[in-house]
Amino acid sequence: MKFTAAGDIIIQRRIAENYKGYEELRSFIERGDARFFNLETTLNEEGECFASQFSGGTYIRTTPKVLGDLKKMGFNMTSFNNNHALDFSYEGFLRTLDAVEDSGFIHAGCGRNLAEAAAPKFLETENGRVALIAVNTSFNPACMAGEQTKRIPGRPGINGLRLKEHFEVTEEEFSFIKQLAESTGVNVARTITAKEGYAPLPKENEAMFGELKFIKSNRTKWVRKIIDADLERVRKAIEEAKWQSDEVIISVHSHQLDGTKKEDVSEFLTEFAHFCIDNGANAVIGHGPHLLRAIEVYKESPIFYSLGDFVLQLYNIEFAPMEFYEKYSLTPENTVYELLKKRSKNFTVGLMEDKKMFETVIPYWETENGKLKRLELLPVMIAMEGNQSEIGLPRLAKDDSFINRLAEISAPYGVTMKKENGVYVCEW
Repeated sequence: MKFTAAGDIIIQRRIAENYKGYEELRSFIERGDARFFNLETTLNEEGECFASQFSGGTYIRTTPKVLGDLKKMGFNMTSFNNNHALDFSYEGFLRTLDAVEDSGFIHAGCGRNLAEAAAPKFLETENGRVALIAVNTSFNPACMAGEQTKRIPGRPGINGLRLKEHFEVTEEEFSFIKQLAESTGVNVARTITAKEGYAPLPKENEAMFGELKFIKSNRTKWVRKIIDADLERVRKAIEEAKWQSDEVIISVHSHQLDGTKKEDVSEFLTEFAHFCIDNGANAVIGHGPHLLRAIEVYKESPIFYSLGDFVLQLYNIEFAPMEFYEKYSLTPENTVYELLKKRSKNFTVGLMEDKKMFETVIPYWETENGKLKRLELLPVMIAMEGNQSEIGLPRLAKDDSFINRLAEISAPYGVTMKKENGVYVCEW
């Protein structure tokens, strides 16, 4: 079978068919039987939905008509399981869900309850049946879909991967944390609640500082693991998908990192990607941090830790809620231009000012009996300047030197890249 994929499509306005560079991308995307992208926006018209108290960073929304534009571009599979899913609360979420369903796109990861959000969805192609499962590690807890009971309906939301975390610290650090907690009184209410039986008391080798847990160890490390219940839900979904399809794709939205750079992949994400493939998935498509991360081939299955952005239109929001203005000490009397100008420190910082966020690739891969046989990367650059109609839209990269950085961070995973006829062919 054949596949293509794109990362985050942060779309805020319609895409004109046949803009300069459009056709080259569409022809490459359409090489795949299954053609995936991450829809990072909500879909509703002005005045239809109130905003949440929280957002994924920017309150983003656009007209549902953009789905037709993206279908014309060649895509046929998507997910909007990301940190912006509830920017416009549950009404905005449900309107987005309805719009995606009405569009005909195969989608996964969002639903009217947790069972629906967690279920694999299936794409029929002339060369085989493809299953999609979508998860997310970067979200406000209110975004998590809920289980149904016999008398209470489930809660709409996303198929989330919740993290349990603690800090391992040395004995000296452990003693300092306990002393600091005692002197500040940060744990007093928690200790009273624990004695009343409503919360567990820390074990002898544990110390709490507010909601942070510290465990005495011989090293210092931040430890994050996906909770067992969420892993088991994904395992069951893969098992069902494997039974019902020829290929299983996992979409994972994850912002977290281990290290000092956005490119650094979190340890738990690598463990999760391997877990998925060990349990029968054939590819893992990552997105979230808005730039390219390493590519790995694990057990003859590709893992794209992040494909970066494919459309980036954060400067094209038409209006903003009160919470967004208040965050930057402004009021709705200010324009959206003034709001974005203040947030970006006069348009000098932020995603829209960082060239890395505009560099991406479209991977094309072929499989035989579920195993990777060929992997190509098409270098793509999102327009940072030019006509307003072009800024934020992708086209073939004239300067593809950024592939050197992708190759460098992929080398530790055993993947190399060689340019052939305008694309980079990967070896592993």
